[in-house]
Amino acid sequence: MFLYCGIACRRKFFWCYRLLSTYVTKTRYLFELKEDDDACRKAQQTGAFYLFHGLAPLLQTSAHQYLAPRHSLLELERLLGKFGQDAQKIEDSVLIGCSEQQEAWFALDLGLDSSFSISASLHKPEMETELKGSFIELRKALFQLNARDASMLSTAQALLRWHDAHQFCSRSGQPTKKNVAGSKRVCPSNNIIYYPQMAPVVITLVSDGTRCLLARQSSFPKGMYSALAGFCDIGESVEETIRREVAEEVGLEVESLQYCASQHWPFPSGSLMIACHATVKPGQTEIQVNLRELETAAWFSHDEVATALKRKGPYTQQQNGTFPFWLPPKLAISHQLIKEWVEKQTCSSLPA
Repeated sequence: MFLYCGIACRRKFFWCYRLLSTYVTKTRYLFELKEDDDACRKAQQTGAFYLFHGLAPLLQTSAHQYLAPRHSLLELERLLGKFGQDAQKIEDSVLIGCSEQQEAWFALDLGLDSSFSISASLHKPEMETELKGSFIELRKALFQLNARDASMLSTAQALLRWHDAHQFCSRSGQPTKKNVAGSKRVCPSNNIIYYPQMAPVVITLVSDGTRCLLARQSSFPKGMYSALAGFCDIGESVEETIRREVAEEVGLEVESLQYCASQHWPFPSGSLMIACHATVKPGQTEIQVNLRELETAAWFSHDEVATALKRKGPYTQQQNGTFPFWLPPKLAISHQLIKEWVEKQTCSSLPA
């Protein structure tokens, strides 16, 4: 028995070590590509490229969902040559990840034209015909992508947008230069280094114990409600931001907080969504909606929310002029936050 347990433990440790080793190897490889321009150029030779045009990813339709095609360096060079473009355009690409087999993944926007680049942007219709796909706005396509493509394209778009917006040094006004991987930009005149950044955003599901509070903005699809969300102000902690946002938007005071999860979100320009649960005292639940921030907000029961989680929106207007109540799709962290609350409520209601 002792020998069996010993063998089992060693096997478990071996597999855990292999998993950790794969992750560490992959992470160290990406670090090398970010720090070594020559290594990154070499990785491009065997890497794969996701293509964009004006920050819209190239997508192809397959069985009611979108797929993101990838192209080799050779295919990309042939494409650029066919449209009379220099292969130097590839210098504008950014590193967005790699496989466990160390195949590096890059993203290149064929429509963005840096102010000092010798390469002009390529025309969208001709490119779509040649590539047998469409450049579709990511916000419209995100929830029809598989999880891997959604994550990749979100990272790519945020990074491409950041580079497009930081072509000049804020101190000297001179053009900045990106490294090959696109993990930083440097001002040659003063050596200031700029790194891509994300804006921290809290997204909070407020509960009074038996109900949860959901709200909607006028920009939301009709009928969709979600958790409260807002950017962190300078000098604030996550806890302080949650308390302020809940007070500002619905006039309630938070009693306790619990962290749930986090998610990168590419809109509006790259955010880190920090999801938390918050509770208010049962006797202090009167909502005072800040109409500068929200269109409406309301308390919803467990059954109402559980039913809404099963729906798939958006919906068309009903005969009585209203829209069915529905929630953000599974890919959004707000969906995970709401689903977790429903599951906790379900478990707590079960007999011991």
